Amino acid sequence: MPTINQQPINLSLMPFNSIEEIKVLMNSFGDTQYYGSPVSQLEHALQSAMLAQEAGENAKLITASLLHDLGHLVLYSNQIRNEIKTNQDYQHQELIATLLVNLFDEEVIEPIRLHVDAKRYLCAVNPLYEEQLSPDSIHSLELQGGRFNEEEVEAFRSNVHFEDAVKLRLWDDEAKTPNTITPSLDYFLSIAESIKKIRN
Repeated sequence: MPTINQQPINLSLMPFNSIEEIKVLMNSFGDTQYYGSPVSQLEHALQSAMLAQEAGENAKLITASLLHDLGHLVLYSNQIRNEIKTNQDYQHQELIATLLVNLFDEEVIEPIRLHVDAKRYLCAVNPLYEEQLSPDSIHSLELQGGRFNEEEVEAFRSNVHFEDAVKLRLWDDEAKTPNTITPSLDYFLSIAESIKKIRN
């Protein structure tokens, strides 16, 4: 069992204030390989968003699906991690949730924040789910705390965003197919633009 370090990293970053900032980040670092799979981070994000859209979900959950792993790209952009496996959980979900607060409401942010917990939940309630995880996902599961216990399962189910987080998690798991044709990044960012907060 690897030594678990779950201390969130403190980069003292300012929250995003525009969709354009997100676009620049995704275009700059999106070609980084998605862990243990034959797709890039950008391909994974676009496939996740497409799966949400194909499921008939609303713009907020589509946007959450697009941006759920953006924290990894923030870490790459700050030279915090690379494509080599480590025994450090950088809590990418918490990092990006804090950076999106100026742009989106909790219906976007909370499924993102909870998508790691959704994996821990699914492993606890469905042994078949854990069996189909990749070695990299099993490795990250261990770093993230492993399966939920019964108390954690009940607490997770009581969260108002529980169902959306589980949906996002399942799309996250599926969105790793090479050479998949998806709508463009600009297309999905236009959806994100349509539901961003209106600032005075």
